[in-house]
Amino acid sequence: MASHIVGYPRMGPKRELKFALESFWDGKSSADDLKKVATDLRSSIWKQMSDAGIKYIPSNTFSYYDQVLDTTAMLGAVPPRYNWTGGEIEFDVFFSMARGNSSVPAMEMTKWFDTNYHFIVPELGPDVKFSYASHKAVNEYKEAKALGIDTVPVLVGPVSYLLLSKPAKGVEKSFSLLSLLNSILPVYKEVIEELKAAGASWIQFDEPILVKDLDSHSLEAFTAAYSELESTLSGLDVLVETYFADVPAEAFKILTSLKGVTGFGFDLVRGHQTLDLIKKDFPKGKYLFAGVVDGRNIWANDLAASISALESLEGVVGKDKLVVSTSCSLLHTAVDLVNETKLDDEIKSWMAFAAQKIVEVNALAKAIAGQKDEKFLSANAEALASRKASPRVNNEAVQKAAADLKGSEHRRATNVSSRLDAQQKKLNLPVLPTTTIGSFPQTVELRRVRREYKANKISEEEYVKSIKEEISKVVKLQEELDIDVLVHGEPERNDMVEYFGEQLSGFAFTVNGWVQSYGSRCVKPPVIYGDVSRPKPMTVFWSTAAQSMTSRPMKGMLTGPVTILNWSFVRNDQPRFETCYQIALAIKEEVEDLEKAGITVIQIDEAALREGLPLRKSEEAFYLDWAVHSFRITNVGVQDTTQIHTHMCYSNFNDIIHSIIDMDADVITIENSRSDEKLLSVFREGVKYGAGIGPGVYDIHSPRIPSSDEIADRINKMLQVLETNILWVNPDCGLKTRKYPEVKPALENMVAAAKAIRTQLSSAK
Repeated sequence: MASHIVGYPRMGPKRELKFALESFWDGKSSADDLKKVATDLRSSIWKQMSDAGIKYIPSNTFSYYDQVLDTTAMLGAVPPRYNWTGGEIEFDVFFSMARGNSSVPAMEMTKWFDTNYHFIVPELGPDVKFSYASHKAVNEYKEAKALGIDTVPVLVGPVSYLLLSKPAKGVEKSFSLLSLLNSILPVYKEVIEELKAAGASWIQFDEPILVKDLDSHSLEAFTAAYSELESTLSGLDVLVETYFADVPAEAFKILTSLKGVTGFGFDLVRGHQTLDLIKKDFPKGKYLFAGVVDGRNIWANDLAASISALESLEGVVGKDKLVVSTSCSLLHTAVDLVNETKLDDEIKSWMAFAAQKIVEVNALAKAIAGQKDEKFLSANAEALASRKASPRVNNEAVQKAAADLKGSEHRRATNVSSRLDAQQKKLNLPVLPTTTIGSFPQTVELRRVRREYKANKISEEEYVKSIKEEISKVVKLQEELDIDVLVHGEPERNDMVEYFGEQLSGFAFTVNGWVQSYGSRCVKPPVIYGDVSRPKPMTVFWSTAAQSMTSRPMKGMLTGPVTILNWSFVRNDQPRFETCYQIALAIKEEVEDLEKAGITVIQIDEAALREGLPLRKSEEAFYLDWAVHSFRITNVGVQDTTQIHTHMCYSNFNDIIHSIIDMDADVITIENSRSDEKLLSVFREGVKYGAGIGPGVYDIHSPRIPSSDEIADRINKMLQVLETNILWVNPDCGLKTRKYPEVKPALENMVAAAKAIRTQLSSAK
């Protein structure tokens, strides 16, 4: 019985790659220093899998930034603005595409399916000249082989790559990206030939787009692509890997009849219907890579249930063709539970991080082969029983309160236009009001203060004094910049979800449970293990302190229930919506306490609402119904004069705009700056939006400082499709990851642009 891992986290158990990248970007270390850290990480990962007994070990799942950007580099599909002149793509061009530079913006970034990982969106058109420009896949295969480890090189499949791309600037939006298939396949052939020459015996193509609802033209592209590659792939075993959801029946049929393909990988954690398709119609003689170990959560596998499922599959495909695998890349889970020295022992026994999942995969493979590790299986069964019976998991009062929510829509009593009128009388804001999204830069000193307070090295009094001083600086800076609606900068917060989770019951926290979000940016998702409630107010102290420092409106800053849910490792023993309703009730209590404390503008961020959208159309309506309902629960009880804001991050919102309207927020701020105003097209197409809206006017994920003219140009474009009285001016996300020398001039230019347009509007009257 064989075992396989789809992919593995690349940041390192203690974020070694993050720190190496940021040191290199800051000019504090050399390219060779960065490459040395990367080489050591890859080596340790391969050896770890080899030592655990994994047969099919992936290579080329490491990346300095993003695997889709790696593919763009491999294909030489560099947008002209980066002035690449050919040859092997090196760090300067690669990181300019990812992050922008002083003269040109970065490429667009968006969510990888329904995860919190972001990929760099390829920009393609009919004039792109593809060429083999990055030999990374081959080099990493050879690197592993030199260590005595034969790996399975992993490539983003050609059809998924094209369908995840967007037409380049200036190219018609209707341009068929699949028309480029015959242009990119020659490069894939070159890569395959080099891998064969280097001694590869297997190759893995990741084609996750197959789980989406594809039209017949897109499905035909798979047949065309793999038929064209068939002769080049001759002599290799070929795995086509899918993940994150069920593969639709028609796509399953196309996939399993692809020429030159030896095996097929499926997510059997999220893909319950796929299991039925396999049992009914899996092709004889092909390998089944059965993804039974969850690559997206941190709970220990139910080994007994997995063994039962695998035994039934063994009867379908045969023992020699069944491979035990993860449901997707382990990129989406934390790295190693061994590093969690402070985690509660009982809760820790319920978990498995990436390193432990490797062991689970191999234990399952051995069990199916008749070599059961009874001690390991028994410990697993005991841990599962302990979790199920634990009184820490269940709270009857919370369960009842959440159950009582069903049957009401929880809408504010008056419509948004009436509320905006009432709010304007109270707030007296200028046309095109300016604000920021919430966080300000987190300095080294600020992190030191939080760290020392957590370690009991400074007193609570010293900590509060330091945080208040930081808030005061942020408030003064915003007043100097003449921003209209202020934020306190969130200096007391480590992370927008973790901060709240630490103050809610039912949450546990890790020390090193980091997961890559994009580039060097990592998040440490809380673990929701039990019923959720709010023991006491969470933000009222800091928000009221900040409001006391200014006469301008100060936003109370909260993270919404759907985002807390989607950015946590969520319990898998009850439906997600039940957990979400519990969180919504906790946030509702906080909103009402902020209002009582005199905070009249409250932002409830739902940055992750779109990313939780199911990948299949048939499941979308149910998700949107409970997600939007959860948001409305949080603020249903406030007065008309209390202005409710929300914020949403990188995503394509056009297809869910009616759900966004249904959230019934007073003001929504939204990412827009990297997507060529793609968002605005929905309003051009006749969607009427009566609430306030702030499409981001500049990209905070890049160190580049936009000019006031550039921002003014963006505002003017927005005014072509949005009413003047609803438009807000703001950056596209929080400023936490930026530095003050970038933030201050960018905000100065933003305010100057807003004032210039105000003058322009008043003179036009």
